[in-house]
Amino acid sequence: MKVVIVGGVAGGATAAARIRRLDENAEIIVFERSGYVSYANCGLPYYLGGVIEDEEELSLQSPESMYARFRIDMRVRHEVTAVNPERKTVSVKNLMTGENFEESYDKLLLSPGAKPVIPDLPGVDSKKIFTLRTVEDTLRIYSYIEMKKPAKAVIAGGGFIGLEVAENLRDRGMDVTIVQRPKQLMNPFDYDMAAFIHGEVRRNGVKLALGRNVEGFEENGEEISVLLDGGEKLQADMVILAIGVVPDSALAESAGLARGIKGSIAVNERMETSVADIYAVGDAVQVKHYVTGDDALIALAGPANKQGRVAADNICGGSSIYKGSQGSSIIKIFSMTAASTGLNEANAKKAGLDVDKVILSPMNHAGYYPGGSPMMMKVVFEKETFRILGAQIVGYGGVDKRIDVLSVAIHAGLKATQLKDLELAYAPPFSSAKDPVNMAGFMAENIEKGLLKQWYLEEESQLPRDGSVTLLDARTGEEYQMGHISGFKNIPVDELRERIDEIDPGKPVYVICESGVRSYVASRILAEKGFETYNFTGGYRYYAVVSADRKMLSI
Repeated sequence: MKVVIVGGVAGGATAAARIRRLDENAEIIVFERSGYVSYANCGLPYYLGGVIEDEEELSLQSPESMYARFRIDMRVRHEVTAVNPERKTVSVKNLMTGENFEESYDKLLLSPGAKPVIPDLPGVDSKKIFTLRTVEDTLRIYSYIEMKKPAKAVIAGGGFIGLEVAENLRDRGMDVTIVQRPKQLMNPFDYDMAAFIHGEVRRNGVKLALGRNVEGFEENGEEISVLLDGGEKLQADMVILAIGVVPDSALAESAGLARGIKGSIAVNERMETSVADIYAVGDAVQVKHYVTGDDALIALAGPANKQGRVAADNICGGSSIYKGSQGSSIIKIFSMTAASTGLNEANAKKAGLDVDKVILSPMNHAGYYPGGSPMMMKVVFEKETFRILGAQIVGYGGVDKRIDVLSVAIHAGLKATQLKDLELAYAPPFSSAKDPVNMAGFMAENIEKGLLKQWYLEEESQLPRDGSVTLLDARTGEEYQMGHISGFKNIPVDELRERIDEIDPGKPVYVICESGVRSYVASRILAEKGFETYNFTGGYRYYAVVSADRKMLSI
């Protein structure tokens, strides 16, 4: 069997190695357009900042090492220009010599990946404008920085690449501005959770121009002007375009393969395309979203590697299936960690789901153990069934552990109420006896049993201030004086029983505290006395951050 693979990074390299492990006699040829195979896309921004010092560390394997271990013929700087299914060949151009030739195959695997979005804007072809997708891109940017010593950079796009590049350029002492069309960074997150990311980015000196469009570029000698809507100009020495990626599907078009959303390659659960003996994996393919079952594009290394393994199994006569992607991701943002899995609240509603949520801000480990820090956790679930739909966490420690637990819970089909039953590892330096994931489960169970009724940030502006409801802040007097929501009366939870006659039993009570714990206790005290109570999910800590960010953005 002769297998030709187009693309030698995540999906393609994984498939090649798996095919060899399953079939020692297969002839395996990999064509890679760039000069590198099996390289770490996700590590590229960290080379710019000097965190990764040796460029050789960016490549996990080389053509030589792949041949030595697996006897795989890895041909770099070879571009496949067309697929010819009727002849079962691919047309190839050797980018080093200019030679054009055809290579036959028995099985073909396409792993072309995605390509950066480059908008059709005036001046976009400037040599001061860069994209970051390959090792060559990285070396080009690094060389420009070393030679030109730029002081100011503008980054168009506030996703994973945009934020990672911003951090690394800032670490090099550069003045950095991120321009983003939506009024938030990191679209996998709901706006309220992204507000915490905005705060961390601003604290580290990165300027944000959110809700703004880039309309063009103009070179001014050594500088370049970034033209924004409304006529504003940002002056920079270099620009990074990190607007996003689209499937690199030109080969699929040439082969007449069925296409999916945004021109992606349509595949079935076996990673087979619409043409016999042609498979496809990675950022170029359309997959099913694991939570909704809807068609989706999810450009992440983890799914690409898994798809490569599935395709390899089936190429070798097996019967493996890919069950879909749920978009689990994580990013380092200066000192903060932000992670998400599944659907955020906004996308769950767009999918037509009736959703509820719990928002909590527990410590990352036992409060009495030194060095603890709070995290903000949001778990989204279906109202009637309590099926977990997604989760987002931002914080400074322990975020990765909790998002992975929640990712597994989604994959296993657990209900939010079942999170309380998970037995998770505990020692004071790592967690609490009631882990934050368990706490989310306790909250969901209280909702299910009617012990907890919540009110939400989006309701705050509609709360009447005419005395028809009671607005209660259950924090200490000192906390209340440091900042509170207008119209809220302060009765510390520890004084509530003695001062309960200050609250009208005929009116609903809306309660808030710093994190949501004391206000829940206050709600239960009042409920046991016959009051109708609602507890604010997220606490004042959450309210203060999101409200301040909204004010800055005029939302």
